[in-house]
Amino acid sequence: MSQKRTIDAFFGPPPKRSRSDVTKGTIIPEEQDETILKTHHPNYPFPIAELPASISKELSSLPARPPRTVNNEPDLDLLYFEPYVPDYLARQLFQFLRAELPFYKVEWTTVFGLDETSKFDKEGVVVDAMTGVKVSSDRRYDKYPPRPIPKCLDDLRQSTEAATGCKFNFCLVNYYSSGADSISFHSDDERFLGPDPAIASFSLGARRDFLMKHKPVAAGQGETPASKSPTLKFPLNSGDMILMRGKTQSNWLHSIPKRTGKNQEDGGRINITFRRAMVKGGTENYYNYNVGSGPVYRWDKASGAMMPWKPSSKS
Repeated sequence: MSQKRTIDAFFGPPPKRSRSDVTKGTIIPEEQDETILKTHHPNYPFPIAELPASISKELSSLPARPPRTVNNEPDLDLLYFEPYVPDYLARQLFQFLRAELPFYKVEWTTVFGLDETSKFDKEGVVVDAMTGVKVSSDRRYDKYPPRPIPKCLDDLRQSTEAATGCKFNFCLVNYYSSGADSISFHSDDERFLGPDPAIASFSLGARRDFLMKHKPVAAGQGETPASKSPTLKFPLNSGDMILMRGKTQSNWLHSIPKRTGKNQEDGGRINITFRRAMVKGGTENYYNYNVGSGPVYRWDKASGAMMPWKPSSKS
């Protein structure tokens, strides 16, 4: 395991790389600073920095610990990694992603990816997954144009797939600016995710409680084991990951409640979820609800807050 590093060490010179076309867009060293590689795509508001090679390599060796299986309640099937990312690396990832990703003021979200029916070719153009032909305008991708998962997140996606045996094509990122930010009970059981979807949920930054409760039992079913299930609480530390799989999404709700008192890690938290959309409706819905047509925001270190970003700003 590598020695502990600070965020400043992220920007040391990585190994030199030539220009190359990849499915995630064209990766080109920035002229103003050739030590930082960035993922480029026309649908990104600005180029998104890659992780340094040393950090990327370390992600490929994760998880830090084997998972704990949690399936002692009806219809519940979890893998709980405590942690998946070790503490020092989790802190670096939190600071890096908060600084480098574009966010949108829909509870501070951002999303990347494309459903199973299509893919990005080497130029970053959306094409049919089977034929390789550019998708027609009736696919409605023009209204909310998708963009590939940038390498800084795709490194973690590949690590997660290797550790869980699951496949993912979408990445949603939520930023919680303080303990006052929360999300109510819900389940990720949309039809476009297919039956019994697997969703990997990472927590970086401030510690927050992750609550789960069984969905209400239909009237007339009487007293069942499910109706007696307690509300479960998982105290997520920075670097922890919960894989929800099997019948979990169909039968359980989860939430992040508000947190009072002093928060760790300056109060900020990033939640990264990887999931797999099966039909084009997944792409449309994710970009509609998590990006839309609103302004872009980016972390401003001087003010310690998300601030509106304009194309003339330094990327």
